[in-house]
Amino acid sequence: MKELEERARACYEGTITLSSNEFLEMLVLDGCFVLELFQGVAVGFQRLDYARNDPVFAMRGSMHAIHRDMIMLENQLPLFVLDRLLGIQLDEPDQKGKVAKLAIRFFDPLMPTDEPLTKIDMSRLGSSMGHTNTFDPFSDLGGLHCLDVFRSLLRSGPKPEPRMWLKKRSHAIRVADKRRQQLVHCVSELREAGIKFKKRKTDRFWDIKFKNGILRIPRLLIHDGTKSLFLNLIAFEQCHLDCSNDITSYVIFMDNLINSHEDVGYLHYFGIIEHWLGSDAEVADLFNRLCQEVVFDINNSYLSQLSEDVNSYYNHRWNAWRAALKHRYFNNPWAIISLFAACILLVLTFAQTLYGVYGYYRPGT
Repeated sequence: MKELEERARACYEGTITLSSNEFLEMLVLDGCFVLELFQGVAVGFQRLDYARNDPVFAMRGSMHAIHRDMIMLENQLPLFVLDRLLGIQLDEPDQKGKVAKLAIRFFDPLMPTDEPLTKIDMSRLGSSMGHTNTFDPFSDLGGLHCLDVFRSLLRSGPKPEPRMWLKKRSHAIRVADKRRQQLVHCVSELREAGIKFKKRKTDRFWDIKFKNGILRIPRLLIHDGTKSLFLNLIAFEQCHLDCSNDITSYVIFMDNLINSHEDVGYLHYFGIIEHWLGSDAEVADLFNRLCQEVVFDINNSYLSQLSEDVNSYYNHRWNAWRAALKHRYFNNPWAIISLFAACILLVLTFAQTLYGVYGYYRPGT
């Protein structure tokens, strides 16, 4: 561990006043606790010879608090430190990848999707340690820590390239002005323009599609740990300007869609949002507060092309007129029957008038 000290100190911001022995002791103690926790969740604490009434690992409700505490950006330990400690424990000094697997399994309850971590995901993660191109959780920054690994799993898969479609509207490359983070209109306004919402069946919660006036959004699960998860993922992307802003782009897009509890209720009705908070208003407040003071380049978002397509559809007047017609006259069976009866009455009236006029000018026929 001594040979990793200088590299580990460089991972922290500011000057560390701890002596060499104190710093190494901190790394070892914290690292051993993290590894023991990861392995206990993976195989069971009883198999690690912990008692059923253990004061740390057997407390009800403590694991939920530990999840939220360990996902925090400021609480991360360098991944190479954890790799070295696990290598010492397993007598495999050069092993890599096992800590990443354990971390993903540990943080799985925080996943914002109801799709569990499949064997395919785990095999892709395992094969990436063999330096293949299938899936690499260390592709951006060399696997800085467990939060970085978890973020890499969340954003795995191909994404569209950002397009510089809002350059004329953007007065700065990266801005924290919330007025300049508007990618699309809210759900209520998009509905008035005839845009429909449907749930997209995929385990990639960020994989949003738009085609033929239908916005397909994957299911998003919102629980007590969602706010902490997104805040720390956004903070990570804000601190590392050379990494992608995919999570930030997704959260800002959802923030644009959700302005009120009515928007949340509509998305919930179609199965796009499932939450365990107190009310729909709390979900709306969560998204509206997540991206406050966030520096974001609207030109550099994987959702830029999709947003352009949505706005183009929204700005087409015919779509709004057609949606208003459907909403006003075809929103329920009684309205349809009334409209149909009115049309029949109009046709009969026209026919009666036509025959009356015809009889007046051609009385003999």
